[in-house]
Amino acid sequence: MNLKALVALALALSSISAGAATTSINLGGYTVGGIYSLAINPGGTVSGLEGSAITYARDRGTLFYVGDEGTGVVEISKTGATLGTMAFNWAGTATTNRDTEGLTYLGGGNLVVAEERLYDAYSFQYLAGGTATLANNQVSISNAVVGNNGLEGISYDPRNGSFVTIKQNGPQDILAGNLTFNSGVGVSTMTNLFNPASLGVTTLSDVQTLSPVDALAGEPAADNLLILSLGSNKLLETDRLGNIKSVFDLSTLGLTFNAIEGVTVDENGTIYLIAEQNQSTPLLASTSPSQLIVLTAPVPEPEIYAMMLAGLGLIGFARRRRKQT
Repeated sequence: MNLKALVALALALSSISAGAATTSINLGGYTVGGIYSLAINPGGTVSGLEGSAITYARDRGTLFYVGDEGTGVVEISKTGATLGTMAFNWAGTATTNRDTEGLTYLGGGNLVVAEERLYDAYSFQYLAGGTATLANNQVSISNAVVGNNGLEGISYDPRNGSFVTIKQNGPQDILAGNLTFNSGVGVSTMTNLFNPASLGVTTLSDVQTLSPVDALAGEPAADNLLILSLGSNKLLETDRLGNIKSVFDLSTLGLTFNAIEGVTVDENGTIYLIAEQNQSTPLLASTSPSQLIVLTAPVPEPEIYAMMLAGLGLIGFARRRRKQT
């Protein structure tokens, strides 16, 4: 076989798996990489109980989470070790419940936390050991008091600076658009993305865009969403028309009494879930920790590895032959 033929064969073999567009991350292939207990008292006045939302900070390689008491935010490692906390000052906001159920990371230490009952969101700069005055940068998404079935999740799309939010129930909704934060009334252009009735789940508990996953850059799956349903105990991958692409059954985790309420993803496609502490008895509800659950991405099938290695090997052989001649 001559050199040109070898190169052509190598390119053909190495591009077999890349030729088809990636339309899903295949949640069915994910496995549990670890379950870690989080500190009940991570520091200062910030509580580690009732973990309700989580986000990944790519430029820090860490995770942030909040509990639904609204005391503050906690920074942790990918295995749940506490790295720092920042308290929340709610003065000047309209909330009385301080029910923090959504969290997303914008980059550069900037986060957005969502308050469920007012459907409001607040942007702040993280400073370990400090206090965030949330009224300094806020926006109302619904301009209505939606109550305890309100804003449950928010996710930032770093490709264009937009956001996706979800409302738990009564009715459910999934919104997408832009948010502008300021010390007065911020500007929201969020509109309905699709009718969540198509998902067939009883509640919506969190949402995460898949655009941060490096392997999905330029692929259709980068537009997909992870949608968490506590009520149906499922993690769904959907496109932005509401079509379900893949499903992970959360009941297989065995956390029967730990309500899983938050989801995020890192650049490698690893998924992180956060669950409240064990709620089976009043005693455990105050003494058991929240949980960090790590789901690891599926690996390519053996035949795909073989084709990739064969392609790379042939290219290397061709290059050596070219140098020798």
